[in-house]
Amino acid sequence: MYDFNQKPDLNITPLVDIMLVLLAILMVTAPVIEFEEPVNLPKGSKSKQVQDFKKINIFITKEKVVKINKGSNIALNEFPDIFVLFSNGKDQKTPVHIRADKDLKYNDVIFVLKSVKEAGFYKVSLVTDG
Repeated sequence: MYDFNQKPDLNITPLVDIMLVLLAILMVTAPVIEFEEPVNLPKGSKSKQVQDFKKINIFITKEKVVKINKGSNIALNEFPDIFVLFSNGKDQKTPVHIRADKDLKYNDVIFVLKSVKEAGFYKVSLVTDG
């Protein structure tokens, strides 16, 4: 006869097996699925090319002698007039690099920097070796 007080055994092993197989399939296929978002990128101008600027190097020695692009020696007080003549006809976007001896006074370097800025160049950098 059947006993009504007995609880039926629930076998969940097949359910767990199926869930583990489905989880393994999901883990394998998830990295393979690719999502592609259409992105509208701006079109560049093919006619305009990047201009190659030559930089202007200015060297100031501790004897207050200035050289432009390793050219002839210029006295510090004559530099503004000679630089204006040198820069005549040059593009104002040309980068200017100023290198100065570490023993110079700050005012001497700023004098050259101010002269270059007054000549119309605005891409001026002070270069150090550190």
